Amino acid sequence: MRKAERLFQILNILRSRRGVTTAEHIAEELNVSMRTVYRDIQALSLSNIPIQSEAGVGYRLQPGFSLPPMMFEEDELEALLLGAKMVKGWSDSELGQAAQRALDKIHAVLPDRVQAYHQHDDWLIVTDFERELVSQFSQPIRHAVKKRLILDLHYQREDGRKSTRSVLPLGLIYWGKVWTLVAWCELRKDYRLFRLDRIKRLDLTEKQFEILESRSLGHFMSLQTHKNQSN
Repeated sequence: MRKAERLFQILNILRSRRGVTTAEHIAEELNVSMRTVYRDIQALSLSNIPIQSEAGVGYRLQPGFSLPPMMFEEDELEALLLGAKMVKGWSDSELGQAAQRALDKIHAVLPDRVQAYHQHDDWLIVTDFERELVSQFSQPIRHAVKKRLILDLHYQREDGRKSTRSVLPLGLIYWGKVWTLVAWCELRKDYRLFRLDRIKRLDLTEKQFEILESRSLGHFMSLQTHKNQSN
């Protein structure tokens, strides 16, 4: 976590608590050392953030201090809540934790009226019964897509047969039930889709590939659009 993000997280933690917050609690929340927390608190104080320190007790923001609020309409807030819940329910744990942190940041700067609304969102339910299965390997695949690294897949097809493929990962698509990897198959020299719940093993190589106009996620999607329009 970058320092700027960590400082913002500490500020959010202090704002979300009415009383004092210990350095130990902050360290546990951010998974950093106590020494890092002390340095970050000092940096915030030097930036004119009014943090009050009680020796042997903890820290709190000076009463009355607030950041400029984010002004959301109710339907905008519903969209954010539903989107974050979808990410938490259907993606890997890393993205799920990122979604929760994003929600915490938003919640920390909402006006009181909207905060009350935010606390009663139990009608927005996204099930996550098979999240680990449908999103397995999502994290390393996302890394490979971003870094453009070739993957070696050990895959079980729908008919039960197993195969090993070397593929160029182009992107992930969620179809409402499972995540699917869109990739360029080196064996078939064409686009192929691989359901994440059928991947048995994944090996991340150090071999990079280039995105070409005729070999990209955008090109794949344009082909699908053309097929749908032709049917």
